[in-house]
Amino acid sequence: QVQLVESGGGLVQAGGSLRLSCAASGRTFSSYVMGWFRQAPGKEREFVASISWAGSSTYYADSVKGRFTVSRDNAKNTGYLQMNSLKPEDTAVYYCALRRAGRPATTSVLYDYWGQGTQVTVSS
Repeated sequence: QVQLVESGGGLVQAGGSLRLSCAASGRTFSSYVMGWFRQAPGKEREFVASISWAGSSTYYADSVKGRFTVSRDNAKNTGYLQMNSLKPEDTAVYYCALRRAGRPATTSVLYDYWGQGTQVTVSS
């Protein structure tokens, strides 16, 4: 079993930055693909970014490309989502997730473990 804990969310003005962290425990973090998703009130959960187990491949939703950067430190069992140039439409609960096998994916059902989420609110 893997436990994930996100942190780093908060309230920020438009144009600001936040860095989310996802700390993993329980199994070997380095063997999992990691993804970030978000869910705004009244909307479905959507893909944000994903990164391969070695960190060599990354994928982004078009809405965050060029503003967000996903990374990981396998030695620390921690993943990150650096969010720059934040917009009010980025307001959501952000979740990290791990996928046991396969390649980075954009579909939430392909992920096996989820964190509890961290709130990001961007004011205009």
